[in-house]
Amino acid sequence: MQNEYESRRRRGGGGSDAITKLSFLLIGGGIGAILALLFAPKSGEELRQDIADATRKSVDSARDTASEIGTRAGEYYDATRGKAGELAQTAREAATRRTGTISAAIEAGKQAYRDEKRKTELSGRTDIAPTYYEEEPQG
Repeated sequence: MQNEYESRRRRGGGGSDAITKLSFLLIGGGIGAILALLFAPKSGEELRQDIADATRKSVDSARDTASEIGTRAGEYYDATRGKAGELAQTAREAATRRTGTISAAIEAGKQAYRDEKRKTELSGRTDIAPTYYEEEPQG
């Protein structure tokens, strides 16, 4: 999903660059239509009718463009949301693995402490300190 977005962006098929180009195209088309109507030799009534028609066409074109942009934005949102969900899941799994490893290490340390403590306690009970008696010299 991310790769598709990046490849479209590199080709110039997505992102704000396309929106900017389309906006300039619509604005230029609207200005050209108005100028063409103003310089055409027509009566006032015909000119007003032509201007109204051109305005309706421009508004319809703008609505279509806005709809298309909304659809593309929805697609990008869905792709991004899916990728973000995947990344969040991967992060959760990594955190779980690391937490498990750390917990296991802590538990191993506790067990080693208990074992050594038990050995020390047991060695203190079973090993009785030897007693030495000095022999009195004979003679």
